[in-house]
Amino acid sequence: MIRIGENLNIIGKVTGTAMKERDPEPIKKMAMDEEKAGVDYIDINLGPARKDPAGMAEWIVKTVQEVTDLPIYLDTINPEAIEAGLKAYENRKGRMVINSIMCRPESYDVKMPLAAKYNGGLVALLWGPAGMPRDAEERGALAAEMLEKTQVYGIAPEDVWIDPIVTPCNTPISNVQVPAVVEFMKMFLDLQEMYPGLRSTCGVSNVSNGAPNHLRPILNQTYLAMLKRYGMTSAILDAFDEGMKIFAAGSRPDIEAIIFKAMDKEPIDRASLTKEQIDYVKTTEVLCAYKLYSDDWLDL
Repeated sequence: MIRIGENLNIIGKVTGTAMKERDPEPIKKMAMDEEKAGVDYIDINLGPARKDPAGMAEWIVKTVQEVTDLPIYLDTINPEAIEAGLKAYENRKGRMVINSIMCRPESYDVKMPLAAKYNGGLVALLWGPAGMPRDAEERGALAAEMLEKTQVYGIAPEDVWIDPIVTPCNTPISNVQVPAVVEFMKMFLDLQEMYPGLRSTCGVSNVSNGAPNHLRPILNQTYLAMLKRYGMTSAILDAFDEGMKIFAAGSRPDIEAIIFKAMDKEPIDRASLTKEQIDYVKTTEVLCAYKLYSDDWLDL
């Protein structure tokens, strides 16, 4: 699975200050540290980029490319920043990716032409005119609309990354939304047959937002395995999270096998499992909405 480092962020204490002050050294250090951690892409999150958007995007793209050839995800809603970043970018190991474009005319009719003009990729965020899709079927309809639009603008399927929007597991709608992304990924396999080369991505750690910090790793790891089962191509995540690195690489097949059994409601002899394996089974049951979320689900 492709890992996209999320650590160059405008809201980060060190990197955010460096962006605002145009201090290149912390930016360069973070980019080099992410590359050393083995990520495949570096996500640069500029937020809304309201102040000098073009200048900021050009500066940070050039700053990062002084120390790494890794391809960049440029994360901002500002079209001016997007165009400046695309214009400044040198394609050494892959196209820059616009993160992201919503399924709304005011978004895709402005940003898709930029991707086409500068030969960039794009994240197709399945956020429609009515906001968050309610279920897997609405996600499928939005994905189909976005893919039709990419064809209109001449953007190849391999340059499109579908983001079905991961939501926290501890909200009132989590019993619908969290499993819906997994159900959508089953549809994604069909979309890939129609659009060869099509990819997908997500902010996987969103699933654990709001959960106690000590419980976030097992939620993130379990959900990553669930999504990867149905073809999730990549994940935007903490570059320095070794646990997620292991799961993204598929280096825990024993745990993945247990997760898949729990997803399918296969009989599981819990007496034969280790404490670690049982915890992943319990976490899978919560994320599949077979059981309700609570902060003490591992103790039940």
